[in-house]
Order: sequence, then structure tokens, then C-alpha cells
Amino acid sequence: MKIRQIYLLLALIGVACSSKGNTTPEWPWETPDKPAEEKPAEPNPGIVKAGWTNVSASYSTLPEGIQIYKSPATLEGVKAIAYIAVADVEKITWDVWSIDDPETQGTTQSLKTPAQVYSDTKAPVVVNGGYFFSEGGKQYNASVAVSGGKVYGVNLNYASEDWVTYYYPTRGVFYEKNGTLAAGWTYYTTAHQHYLYGSPAQNAWDKSPLQAPDANFPEKASNFEVSTAIGAGPVLVHGGKVVNSWKAEMFYGNGSDDKMPEARHPRTAIGSTGSCLVLFVCEGRGMTEGVAGLTTGEVASVMKSLGCTEALNLDGGGSSCLLVNGKSTIQESDGHQRAVGSAIILRKK
Repeated sequence: MKIRQIYLLLALIGVACSSKGNTTPEWPWETPDKPAEEKPAEPNPGIVKAGWTNVSASYSTLPEGIQIYKSPATLEGVKAIAYIAVADVEKITWDVWSIDDPETQGTTQSLKTPAQVYSDTKAPVVVNGGYFFSEGGKQYNASVAVSGGKVYGVNLNYASEDWVTYYYPTRGVFYEKNGTLAAGWTYYTTAHQHYLYGSPAQNAWDKSPLQAPDANFPEKASNFEVSTAIGAGPVLVHGGKVVNSWKAEMFYGNGSDDKMPEARHPRTAIGSTGSCLVLFVCEGRGMTEGVAGLTTGEVASVMKSLGCTEALNLDGGGSSCLLVNGKSTIQESDGHQRAVGSAIILRKK
């Protein structure tokens, strides 16, 4: 009887182990099927919906909070090759490298290519910054550059076609103050006062020069005291509206045959959606057949379409270059990277 009871008990155990509700494999070397891993959600679905392709995986591992996108084949009805770096401001911070020329007196410091800036910083994203020039063996900043609250450059505060009649334009800047990203216009006075305005002085080449900006003109100013900033111009988007203020900022003379803002060239821009910082670069000048580049007006429209409520045009042409983990996105129009006076970097907070 005991033997029959043991057999009966074993049989009952076998039935229990083979029941339909059991998930234990019949043999120890078998494993249950694992559910398929879900792809991470696209962090910027609106950008993808607008036709941009997330190509972040093409540039090795990036910090959480940075995504890289390639443009559709056309932008604003024009054949285009463009890239954007989109950074979540809760996870990613931005900074500026610049030559040290806070009074536009010139420095013997060397200009750097974006690749050299990357080599020095190992920042996952590097893009060219503001305007600059070289003369008499010195390098000069022609645009605002601020890092860690220290001023390394200011916007040029005059313009002239004949060096007889002078204008005093306010020019564009993109800055961070108390955690807020915005675009605006600055003026640096001969008395070393640095002012920030919410709208530009409405100068024009075909009109008499307006007075030099001050604490109350073209509007009540605030002192330009910010943590991080890059200048250039024109301002493209401000307060959610396209402004493209190149005429008021007086970048090119009234008699110029090639008004650069209205011609198509490689371009670089920086903007903010509020929650994200956006860096834009586009190829041009026929480096890829049929790709001429974009006008500043077209870049302004693109930045607004990406959700930017604030945006600034940066130095373009042969300076335009965006590196991701040290790798170029576009073909630079000089055929190589140009050494520049300032650059913007993104990195993890």
C-alpha cells in the first residue's frame, strides 16, 4: 500500500507541474519567451513630424538630453542639407569658448577650429559662434562672448560706408540670465556701459544716423549682466515672432551688390523653445550639388517652425560648422574647418 500511495502522489505532482497556468519550463535549460523590448519614445515628436530625421545613433553615444536631427531634402522650398542639435535644458548646459578681447582692442591669442575646441573640451556638441576678424597680427572679437559671467567680447558699436558718416546700431545677442534663454540687442558705449534692449534702434542706410544708444534709447535699457551669451546677428526670432532685423542692425551697406542676409549661404543659428536649446547649421555654396544654403529670412522661418520663440543668426559662410562627438555634420564651404574667434559647446550638467 505504501508503494502505491507514493506512485499516486508522484502522479498528482506531475499533473500540477504541467498545468496550463504554470510558467516554469519543463526542462531546466529552457527559458520562457521574453517580451520584445520597446524602443524609447522619440523625445521631440514635433520635429520628426516636421520631416526631420533623428540621426543621433550615427554619432556614437551622446549624453541623455541631446538629440541630433537631419533636415528633410528641402527647407522653405529650397534644396537643403541641415542639422540641428536639440538639448533639454534640464539635463544639458551650454557654454562659450572665446578669445579674450573684451574691449575690441585685439589679442595675440590664437583662433581655434571647432575641432580644436572639441579636443580641448571633449564637449559632445561644438558649433561656431560670433563674428571676428584679424588685423596687424592680432585677433579681434566683433561679437558678444560671455562665459561664467566674464565678458570676452562685445558687439561692434558703429557702422560706416565712407568712414565719414557713422551709425551706431544695436546688434543681436543670445543669452542666459537667471536660467532664462532669450535673444535681444546690445550696445557697448564709449563710457564702457553695456546695455541690453528688447528691440533694436531703427537705423537704416538711406536715413540720417540716429543718436547713439544709451540707458533710455532706443528704449529703456537694462544692464547687460548675464551668465552666458553669444553675439552676432541678426536676431531672427523674438517673443515668438520672426523679426530678422538685419536692416536695423546694419550689416551691409545700402549700395552693396550682395546683401549677404538676402543671399543663400551656409548658416549657423542658435535658438530656444523654452524647454530646449536648438543649434542649427546648414550646408551651402555648392559643396553638395544644388545646395546653395539659406537666407537669414529662411533660417528664421525654419527656427520658428522648430518651435523656437527666440533665435539668433551666428557667423556663417566658411565658419559654419557643427561637430557631434568631434564628427562633422556638414561639408564646410572652405573645404576644411575655419579657425574662429568663439564657439558654443553643449555638455551634461
